[in-house]
Amino acid sequence: MSALVEFSMFPTEKTQSKSAFVARVLDIVDKSGLEYQLTPMGTIIEGETVEEVLAVINKAYEELQTDCERIYSSIKIDYRKGPIGRLNKKVGSVEAKLGRKLNS
Repeated sequence: MSALVEFSMFPTEKTQSKSAFVARVLDIVDKSGLEYQLTPMGTIIEGETVEEVLAVINKAYEELQTDCERIYSSIKIDYRKGPIGRLNKKVGSVEAKLGRKLNS
């Protein structure tokens, strides 16, 4: 089984720049041991189950709740039966159809 979960999370009442808060969230994601990809607009995590990935996101909420009054989050979930490893295969599949590498 494979769960790809794309999310973004940041406080709304803090400074204009959110990178310090995103760094705290990404520290948790990185230490989770799950495959992930950071993008300019969010982070994609891959796990064997949705629950496994949501547990990491919950830890991120707990981290930001220590000093943030309001936290915005957006989450998209793509669950599929089958082997893990879709995080990189999905881009590769599109590139193969085009016959070239894309700027990613």
